[in-house]
Amino acid sequence: MDASLFIGRRLRFKGKIVMTCVAVSFLIMIIAVSVSTGFRHEIRKGVSSIAGDVQLTRPDMNYMEEGSPINASPSYLSMIEDLPCTEAVVPAVYRAGIVKDGEDIYGVVVKGRPGRVSDSLALAVAIPETFAKKAGISVGDRMLTYFVGEKMQVRQFNVAEIYDSGVDPDGKFLIYADIDDMRRLNGWTADQASLLEVMLKPDFKTEKGMKESASQIGFIMNAYEQEEDDTLIASSAISKYPQLFGWLSLIDFNVFFILLLMTIVAGFNMISGLLIMLFENISTIGLLKSLGMTDVSISKVFLSSSAVLVLKGMAAGNAIAILFCIVQDTTHLLKLDPENYFVSYVPVHLDFGMIVVADLAAMAIIMLLLLIPSLFISKVDPAQTVRVR
Repeated sequence: MDASLFIGRRLRFKGKIVMTCVAVSFLIMIIAVSVSTGFRHEIRKGVSSIAGDVQLTRPDMNYMEEGSPINASPSYLSMIEDLPCTEAVVPAVYRAGIVKDGEDIYGVVVKGRPGRVSDSLALAVAIPETFAKKAGISVGDRMLTYFVGEKMQVRQFNVAEIYDSGVDPDGKFLIYADIDDMRRLNGWTADQASLLEVMLKPDFKTEKGMKESASQIGFIMNAYEQEEDDTLIASSAISKYPQLFGWLSLIDFNVFFILLLMTIVAGFNMISGLLIMLFENISTIGLLKSLGMTDVSISKVFLSSSAVLVLKGMAAGNAIAILFCIVQDTTHLLKLDPENYFVSYVPVHLDFGMIVVADLAAMAIIMLLLLIPSLFISKVDPAQTVRVR
């Protein structure tokens, strides 16, 4: 039998436990990467749907009052819409309100936005699931809402939809209404709004992309503002919700630590496994040396067999992790407290590019670590290890 094949078979046979440890390490790594990416994806999507990626507001950021509308069609609007990063520019009307349900009183924010609720029902609104449960409101119910401003105003809204609360960075109950209903409430015309929300294209929905887009939009506003235009500023979602994106950065750091830790664990598992194999085959190594096989050639045999173990463990860990992510993404089996984690379930997002990078980096580090025990081969003395029986 070929010596390389013999040693390789012996190593693979003894390496089943090591391969299992490697598979578990890669399993944890891929799940950590997918959950981190899932959090970032869901929170960006939630913030974007609630407040847009970039907001155009008055410098005082006071857009809740009825007496401070802006022109929803500034002279430079078409320039912003034509930017490569812009998907849409949407006007919105905000008002703070109070919902009274028996003895209970709830503070809410009502947001008027085009096309968000059905226009087939007068004064239709969509309310968050958390608010519906707390207030005991169902679809089809009427909801009496009070607005305090220059004078007390009351509207009886019709609940047309209950939506998944998802991300709520302000910790407020956000109720969606038709923008024309809110304009009539404030006594505004069709070209007035509280602010403008810029929705960015998917490729620009990153921290860097939002910051650069806000800067680019701000430059256009300052350069092309006319006398009839309101003075506005452009602020990204990152500047509005720094604590939320800071929390995401903390998650990224934790994931990096997990990746590093699991790579080191897998590497040292392989080192210990390879050392055991070397000690168990020390007489075989001495025999091969006495037959003229070089240290480098023998090391290649052990390293190639170790690489096979790592690849098998990596493939098994990846397969189980991807299966878990698909099940979790479909069923939302693992739940979270949205008050602490901003989402109601563990989000996962399979970024295969990032998974491949993580796999290759871990594989390279593990193989480098395996060079340490392979140095032991050069210390083996054939005269002392080969015994005549």
